[in-house]
Amino acid sequence: MTEIRVRLLGEDEWPAYRDVRLRALRESPEAFVASADEEAAFDDTVWQQRMERSRRLLAEAGEDVVGVVSVGTGHRTNIPGAGELFGLWVEAARRGTGVARKLMEEAAKVGRDEGLRQLVYWVGTDNGRAVAFASSFGFRPTDDRRPMRIRGVDDEDAESEEMMMVYPLGDHGGVPTSL
Repeated sequence: MTEIRVRLLGEDEWPAYRDVRLRALRESPEAFVASADEEAAFDDTVWQQRMERSRRLLAEAGEDVVGVVSVGTGHRTNIPGAGELFGLWVEAARRGTGVARKLMEEAAKVGRDEGLRQLVYWVGTDNGRAVAFASSFGFRPTDDRRPMRIRGVDDEDAESEEMMMVYPLGDHGGVPTSL
C-alpha cells in the first residue's frame, strides 16, 4: 500500500478542499450535518472564506486524496484556548489503516502551532466507531451534548445527538494530560 502523507492546505488550494469535502458528503452523508447538494451549490467565495477561517489537512496516497480533517482556531467554540477538530473523513477503502490517526496527529500539531491548549471534537453518540477511535487517540468524553440533524440521508433529515470530546494539547508530543 502507498505511504500516506498528510499536508496542510494553503488558502489558495480551496478547490482541493472543496472536491474532497463534497466527496466526503456524498460517500458518508450520515456522518455530517451538511448535505452534498447543499454545499455543491456554494459559490467559490464561500469555499475561499472557509479556507480563511480554519486549517484544512489532506491525507494523500500518491496522487490520490484519501482523507481530510479541519482545525478551527476558536471561531466555533467558546472555550478559552480551545479549537475545534471537525469534518474528519477517510475514504471507505482506507478506514482502519491508520489514515485517520495520521490526520489527527497532524491536526494536533497544527493546534499546538496555533497556540491552542485543547481541541474539541463533536462526535455522534450513535457512531461507535468514531467514539472508539477518538477515545483511543486520547480524546475524553464530556457531559456536553447537542442535537444533530443529518441532512440528505434517504431523502429525509434524521435527528441524532453529538457529544463533545476534548483532547489536551501540551508540550508532550501528543500524549494526553489529565483533564
